[in-house]
Amino acid sequence: MSADTSAQTNSHPDTSPQKDALAEAERRSGMRTIRKVAPYMWPADKPWVKQRVVLAMLALLLSKVISVTTPFFYKWAVDALAEGGVSVLALGAIGLTVAYGFGRLMTNGFQQLRDAIFARVAQRALRSLALETFEHIHRLSMRYHITRKTGGLSRIIERGVKGVEFLLRFLLFSIGPLILELLMIGGILLYLFDISYLAVVAVTIALYVWFTFKVTEWRVKLRKEMNDQDTDANQKAIDSLLNYETVKYFGAEGREAARYDKAMEGYEAAALKTSYSLAGLNFGQSFIITSGLVLVMVLAAMGVERGELTVGDFVMVNAYMIQITMPLNFLGTVYREIRQALVDMGEMFDLLEQPQDVEDAPDAKPLKVQGGQISLEDVHFGYDAARPILKGVSLTAEPGQLVAIVGSTGSGKSTIGRLLFRFYDVGDGALKIDGQDVRDVTQDSLHSAIGVVPQDTVLFNDTVRYNIAYGRAGATQSEIEAAAKAAQIHDFIIGLPEGYETPVGERGLKLSGGEKQRVGIARTLLKDPAILLLDEATSALDSETEQDIKDALMQAGRGRTVLTIAHRLSTIAEADQIIVLEKGEVVERGTHDVLLAKDGRYAQLWHRQQADEV
Repeated sequence: MSADTSAQTNSHPDTSPQKDALAEAERRSGMRTIRKVAPYMWPADKPWVKQRVVLAMLALLLSKVISVTTPFFYKWAVDALAEGGVSVLALGAIGLTVAYGFGRLMTNGFQQLRDAIFARVAQRALRSLALETFEHIHRLSMRYHITRKTGGLSRIIERGVKGVEFLLRFLLFSIGPLILELLMIGGILLYLFDISYLAVVAVTIALYVWFTFKVTEWRVKLRKEMNDQDTDANQKAIDSLLNYETVKYFGAEGREAARYDKAMEGYEAAALKTSYSLAGLNFGQSFIITSGLVLVMVLAAMGVERGELTVGDFVMVNAYMIQITMPLNFLGTVYREIRQALVDMGEMFDLLEQPQDVEDAPDAKPLKVQGGQISLEDVHFGYDAARPILKGVSLTAEPGQLVAIVGSTGSGKSTIGRLLFRFYDVGDGALKIDGQDVRDVTQDSLHSAIGVVPQDTVLFNDTVRYNIAYGRAGATQSEIEAAAKAAQIHDFIIGLPEGYETPVGERGLKLSGGEKQRVGIARTLLKDPAILLLDEATSALDSETEQDIKDALMQAGRGRTVLTIAHRLSTIAEADQIIVLEKGEVVERGTHDVLLAKDGRYAQLWHRQQADEV
């Protein structure tokens, strides 16, 4: 429990209702998780899954029936030996002993058969849930992704998916079978022996279960605290490694190590609490079980002394008690793991229930590009309602035109590109392509029609060929090379030791900024979109390469609508129209020459940059 929570608990005597509400919320979360997992166990459209579940349950039932009858062979063998010594009756005892061993083997055999039959069901459920989670995360909006923590998110998914298989396996094949086995053994004890045996066993089990559940509920909170610390430590490690260069630039290796160690210190403290509580749980369980076992064996020994029971009965009672204690010994672990799996999966289902800010309209139709006209009509937008970014922006890019958007930092240039790609929906106004509001078309068709070369090109940790080919699935090697030539990077690639199969490293760190940018341009050229969005596309290039790339982009933009967001005004002097933004509003528009003649904001930016370059 955190310090804040402790303080609230101490200062407010009425926290019991709050705790009850929290416990009820946890129970509802657990039931929600079970309800969500159930369809994967019994899907209406997958009869083979149902068949496997039924067969697995039959194998389970057979294993338990054999398991509870096996001690009878043990009893008969002991009685035969006790009564007949090593006479002819011993042959019967040997046969019964072999039968006892065969029974135990069959019990294990049916358990393994059950696991083998059910394995495909569990793996299918795990795969389906993992895929659903992965797809959902990709459907979430940019607003969610810029606030997420990658390391923590990956741990939530990892733990949640692992929890699926554990929950399915142990909920069905540990708790259920344990209850069935206890009922069967209780019935046998009641039928063959005095009710006092059943009473002792029932009280022992009741005490054991009560103690186990109480302590485990407490330990679940400790485990959750440990998980939170683990997630925090992992997040800090991932964040530090992703920002490796920044760490080096500021000589912050010691700071990062101390920050990570601080997080691991919290994890260590939580893990120690978990370990100490586990030791207490195990000892308490052992004490309760051992006490029950001794009491039952004393009753049986007294029965043998009175001549009411045989030595075989004594051995059989012992065998049943051991048979009860073995699964009970795992009850605490199984229950804790099931509770933890429910918590882990609950976090994953919370993620699955994260709403999508940007969704296709129910009647959304594919975008029909008829030329590629882009129009913004009095568009208002802000990432935060209290801080508007665009304030009534209107502009039109006619088919085949190159329209540049310029302005100082924070004026809203890149925001227009994000709205065009529909990472966000406009607040008021409308953004249209060929007269179709982007909110009325499917996102897949919209994304297919637009090619983006971002300011910061991020590459996959794969080969150069893979990263260029990402622009269009199924592209041939010749098409990939043609795109690379157009982006002025083919000669560089073939000069590498492994050519197009050269790995680019994490986020493309093995390449320079200009090389990454050109790979990104090649990737977009390979996509061959109807509309090009260039967001500072040549920002990482030197002047000579910039001119080559600019020529390639101009060539690639022929017959397409090109919207370019630029900081260096020299790259957009030939634009058909230049839009000047200032504080989210259009303050000027026109061609380069017209805007210079106005001697307004654009002219100020132009002369300032010219002076800086001298």
